[in-house]
Amino acid sequence: MIGTGILKGMAVTARNLVGSYFDKERLITVQYPEERNPLPENYRNFPFLLYDGDDPHAGLRCVACKICEKECPPQCIYIVKSEDKKPDYMGKPQFYPKVFDIDISVCMSCQICVEVCPFEAIKMDKDFELSTRERFDALLMRKDDLAKSNEYYRRISPIDAAEVDAKLGAAAEAAAKKKAAAPAAAKPVTAATPPASNEPAPSRAPS
Repeated sequence: MIGTGILKGMAVTARNLVGSYFDKERLITVQYPEERNPLPENYRNFPFLLYDGDDPHAGLRCVACKICEKECPPQCIYIVKSEDKKPDYMGKPQFYPKVFDIDISVCMSCQICVEVCPFEAIKMDKDFELSTRERFDALLMRKDDLAKSNEYYRRISPIDAAEVDAKLGAAAEAAAKKKAAAPAAAKPVTAATPPASNEPAPSRAPS
């Protein structure tokens, strides 16, 4: 019958319209910004840099390896490596980004930078209210703008953050055990010498 699909669609619309007066779950429109729908865990917008502790500079996980810069399809990441080093989360001296910029007007939120990072230093944010009146410098995120704490990451992505914390904790524990075992392995082992005998050596018979 011609028009059956239209009638079925109108029935669904009418059912949701009437049901919205009795069931809040059927409400499709929210009064934004006073009301906001909760974002799912896997929602992603633009990248940000993770740091541990309270100091964004000392706790920054990024070591300026530039893998994300090389792999970024739209080439919106710009990194300048530092000349000195600072201890990372395991106490190992590492380079850090002197400059880390992301042009979010070019970023396409593909998450490739997150996938290729070997240090769990860059993650995807959920903040989407980033509109400005300027198209250029206002949309260029500097290192200070990108740095956010691990506590913030735990709030927006608790499941993924717990997995990352467990992974980094296991790596730190393994490194500590390896470091503790290194001095014991390097200690030289002295061979035991036989006790001296007081008996005289046997004389050789003349031929």
